[in-house]
Amino acid sequence: IQKLCDRVASSTLLDDRRDAVRALKSLSKKYRLEVGIQAMEHLIHVLQTDRSDSEIIGYALDTLYNVISNDLEEEEQEENLPKQVDDLGSQFTEIFIKQQENVTLLLTLVEEFDFHVRWPGVKLLTSLLKQQGPQVQQIILVSPMGVSRLMDLLADSREVIRNDGVLLLQQLTKSNAAIQKIVAFENAFERLLDIVTEEGNSDGGIVVEDCLLLLQNLLKNNNSNQNFFKEGSYIQRMKPWFEVGDDNCGWSAQKVTNLHLMLQLVRVLVSPTNPPGATSSCQKAMFHCGLLQQLCTILMATGVPADILTETINTVSEVIRGCQMNQDYFASVNAPSNPPRPAIVVLLMSMVNERQPFVLRCAVLYCFQCFLYKNQKGQGEIVSTLLPSTIDATGNSVSAGQLLCGGLFSTDSLSNWCAAVALAHALQENATLKEQLLRVQLATSIGNPPVSLLQQCTNILSQGSKVQTRVGLLMLLCTWLSNCSIAVTHFLHNPANIPFLTGQIAENLGEEEQLVQGLCALLLGISIYYNDNSLENYRKEKLKQLIEKRIGRENFIEKLGFISKHELYSRAAQKPQPSFSSPDHMMFDHEFTKLVKELEGVISKAIYKSSEEDKKEEEVKKTLEQHDNIVTHYKKVIREQDQELEELKQRINTLTSQNEQLQATVTQQVSQIQQHKDQYNLLKVQLGKDAQHHNSHSETFQMNGIQMEEASKLKEELEEWKNKHELLQGQLREKDSVIEKLKSSQLEMGTTEQSLQTSKSGGLEHNNELQKELEMLRSQIQLQSAEISKLQIENQKLQVMNTTADPVLGDSGAAAANNSELEGRLEQEVKELKSEVKALSEEKESLKQHLDSSSSTVAILQDEKSKLQQEVAESKKEQDDLLVLLADQDQKLSALKIKLKDLGVPVEDEDDIESGDQGDEDEDGDEEEQD
Repeated sequence: IQKLCDRVASSTLLDDRRDAVRALKSLSKKYRLEVGIQAMEHLIHVLQTDRSDSEIIGYALDTLYNVISNDLEEEEQEENLPKQVDDLGSQFTEIFIKQQENVTLLLTLVEEFDFHVRWPGVKLLTSLLKQQGPQVQQIILVSPMGVSRLMDLLADSREVIRNDGVLLLQQLTKSNAAIQKIVAFENAFERLLDIVTEEGNSDGGIVVEDCLLLLQNLLKNNNSNQNFFKEGSYIQRMKPWFEVGDDNCGWSAQKVTNLHLMLQLVRVLVSPTNPPGATSSCQKAMFHCGLLQQLCTILMATGVPADILTETINTVSEVIRGCQMNQDYFASVNAPSNPPRPAIVVLLMSMVNERQPFVLRCAVLYCFQCFLYKNQKGQGEIVSTLLPSTIDATGNSVSAGQLLCGGLFSTDSLSNWCAAVALAHALQENATLKEQLLRVQLATSIGNPPVSLLQQCTNILSQGSKVQTRVGLLMLLCTWLSNCSIAVTHFLHNPANIPFLTGQIAENLGEEEQLVQGLCALLLGISIYYNDNSLENYRKEKLKQLIEKRIGRENFIEKLGFISKHELYSRAAQKPQPSFSSPDHMMFDHEFTKLVKELEGVISKAIYKSSEEDKKEEEVKKTLEQHDNIVTHYKKVIREQDQELEELKQRINTLTSQNEQLQATVTQQVSQIQQHKDQYNLLKVQLGKDAQHHNSHSETFQMNGIQMEEASKLKEELEEWKNKHELLQGQLREKDSVIEKLKSSQLEMGTTEQSLQTSKSGGLEHNNELQKELEMLRSQIQLQSAEISKLQIENQKLQVMNTTADPVLGDSGAAAANNSELEGRLEQEVKELKSEVKALSEEKESLKQHLDSSSSTVAILQDEKSKLQQEVAESKKEQDDLLVLLADQDQKLSALKIKLKDLGVPVEDEDDIESGDQGDEDEDGDEEEQD
């Protein structure tokens, strides 16, 4: 080996070096330690320098693989070697990866397309990852494009390299979330699913198994990859994996393994340990793509191997767990029997059948638990099959409730436990069903009256059956009585129950019975904590006294603690799926462990509480309820007030909009009146001209009939317009009054002292403005009345002209017609003006009212002003008094100073101090000048 190493190191000819490396390769399996120690450095040097020759590179890689790998041939393995072999592989790997450049060099060699380089390179890298996984993973992760280069192996057309590439990626992705993410985003899911499909799905060989193991590595406990798998619509591509035919006998071992891994992959996506949101979205996707339906067909198919059936039940359980849509679908699945039975019933039959395998029975229990998890509808359906009104009298079909009752009271302790736990899950967090289950009556034997289900459970407990049965029944009773005062009352109503529980807790029994004692203590604690004191003999205080006398508080708490300290309790608390190594270990249910955690501390506190504290608690509860009622009442009132406010706002909006519309119509009418006035003036001028030219009376006399008709029509129209105008004015007044009321109410609510101050001057100004407006309106009314009188005079003149005109003249028909039109219009204008006068007089009245109201407000303000003036005068008087007091004080001070001076005490006057200060300042100034 030493000579060969020298040849590799010193030979100048490539052929010599190649032969030496080939010889080392042949020796490397048998003399692994020697070749590894002496040749590794030379072989790495060959990889660096002779990259142009693929043959020598291939030999060097093979040699390194033989040295590092522990996959020795069976005949070469000896009994005493395995440990030493493991150590050798890891030691050589450590030497190789000490220089990180060696791994990056290997990554570049794996990129080579030459089969003799790429394949041994892949095998060597896989072996390195097996020996020192985390360290090699870290080197690959930091090397540029390290993971991406390895992903290209999946696209290799040569199956050997592709398959070994899958094995390499399996080792690379173990327990490294960062690499898992990179591999997933390098399109690994697409490529692996393509390989699985090409190989024939579950009928494929070991390559399918390797791909499925790699997919598990990528998805397990990796939320990012799970989300990417779902978003990429890869769940839909899993459906064809589970298509099984009618003839399911004679499955190969490889097919069973593949299908097992496929089911496990589905479970990875919907595992209860995943975030709830991710699990829920995957469950929905599985329902919509038909994957759940496909799994249910396997569940109901015949000839499926037992382990596949068990795993399918577990998979279906997790696909439906907590998903209402999937749970509803599962409830509708029927088994292909005659008559068809629901799948749930068929599964429960196998659960309570003691001849079925233990693992299968555990899987069915898990399935039933998952079906009822957060499914109040399903819980109600199960409990309803137990109620007297829904039981099938003919007895043709067996219901889920009947199977559970049968299992609960059978001779097989495992069936008792499973049925008790299943029934407890039907009551989980559902107070109404706990009350309904109290109605269930059981016929124990012919001739005897029926017994309630609760009574029968306590009867079996007192008979002293197996530990497993008693534990199951106690768990059922604890779940049933927790948070249900009525059930507690029913339980306490049986006089034998409390003495039985206290007797069980007080006894000193062996380790097996300690668990039963702990559960009895829990049940008694629940009976105290959820007791509503409706039974006089079993009030909370009396039960506490009973514990104090018979058991002792400390002893009771110690026995209660036996539950959570038990080894099987901590195992059950880890995960929801019931997984037990043997039927004897089947003691605790996962959901029950949560209940124990919740109640243990609460019951301990309740036992030590005095009756006064209990009373205080009840009083606090009552006051809280009263407060809640008050709060709800005020909330109601506030809501109603909000609604009223909204309605008032809407009314204000509608009134303001109507007011605006009416004002617009008034302005239109005013403009129309002005137009009519202008037209009237024009017609008057035209009439004067026509009167000069036409002196004939005959045609006017003939046309008088037509004039009268037209005049009457115009009068009618004028009346209609009047009525409309009056209606609009009335509506306008109503709206104005409503708006004024609302404004006044708002003003009244928002008044403050400051607004009183400012309103004095404002009220006076407002009063002056109103007086001015009144004067203006009076002048307008006088002008308009003058105009009306002028128009009346002119009208009379025209009428006189009409009567005096000659009736025989017959050439001026058009002029006469004009005269009649003018008369009609004049009358119309006169009437309109009268209506205007009326309106103005009404406005005058309203303004008078405004003036009166403003004068009253002015009077009020003047009163307030006089009050304020009085206050000012008083304050001035007080100020004068203070000044007088100050003067007296000054006189007293001066007198005291004089007395002090007389006594020889030096006293400084304020004037002296000031003059002293001024003298100092003068001295300072003189000094500065001198400087």
